[in-house]
Amino acid sequence: MRDMTLSDVAAVCAIEQQVQPHPWTLGNFSDALRSGYRCLVDESQHEILSYAVLMPLIDEAELLTIAVAPSWQRKGLGSLMLRALLDGAREKKLRKIFLEVRVSNLAAIVLYRAAGFVEIGRRRGYYQTADGREDALLMACELTGDARG
Repeated sequence: MRDMTLSDVAAVCAIEQQVQPHPWTLGNFSDALRSGYRCLVDESQHEILSYAVLMPLIDEAELLTIAVAPSWQRKGLGSLMLRALLDGAREKKLRKIFLEVRVSNLAAIVLYRAAGFVEIGRRRGYYQTADGREDALLMACELTGDARG
């Protein structure tokens, strides 16, 4: 796990295009880096396997995006990336992380719950889909310093 750099953005964006229905652009990732957001990548033999972007807000943060390359999914990399973000947030003395997730993204919801996130609300019709709109679950994780979140 390491900090994302501008030279990683093209590879990250290629993964994003494969895994997100409404992907971020090169500009979105570049802007996140320039804004000082916590941007991480995990790589093996110079290939980006996963990435995440966390936006700090005083003593809290919002997980803006996290993804694993399709050929590396279901191997625990999402969990490792999420754990690295949570550990880094604790080191920075952040007290809570928020996120939004599509209600249909059951794998992500399971991942977030296992890391200590709990549902705190719902945004009706938040995400666009091919058939219309889909709700987002709002989730939060208290960063108390214990192993679960």
